[in-house]
Amino acid sequence: MKLRFALINRAKGDGLSGFWMLYRLRQRAGPGLRRGVLSFLLLRAARRHGGYVGPGAVIRGRPVLPHGLHGIFISQYGENCRIYQNVTIGEAAGRAPRIGPDCLIGAGAVLVGGIRLGRGVKVGAGAVVARDVPDHCTVVAPPPRFLVPGGGPGFRPGTSSPGSMKWTSAP
Repeated sequence: MKLRFALINRAKGDGLSGFWMLYRLRQRAGPGLRRGVLSFLLLRAARRHGGYVGPGAVIRGRPVLPHGLHGIFISQYGENCRIYQNVTIGEAAGRAPRIGPDCLIGAGAVLVGGIRLGRGVKVGAGAVVARDVPDHCTVVAPPPRFLVPGGGPGFRPGTSSPGSMKWTSAP
């Protein structure tokens, strides 16, 4: 059964048990050479997996990363979070986002600055979050916009001139 579990985890990209073990060892190490060596090894392992875990990262529990650490930059988040690929959790002006427990962050989402995501927040794929989000809310990306030649419903093909393109909201 252990072999089956290990193979399934490796296949779905969550074969990061060694990485998380190294993270926990670094968290317990006091200041000094041992912590420095563990930090170096952790950063090398994160780079190997295509992500980044900052030196001040605070991770509660073991995160669920269905696509592995690929393109994920971690700062601070709570228990039972599910984070998909290419998510950026970045700091601005020295302040990083705080992610509450039981959150889901979709592929390609960007969380920036000293924001707080409450308990059970869902962030849709591609959404950019720069403000606090209350508990149990869902954040989605802005609606798409289309570049329409001529800029309107009465447009006739072949009548546009250069520079007559206009942005319109998606229907």
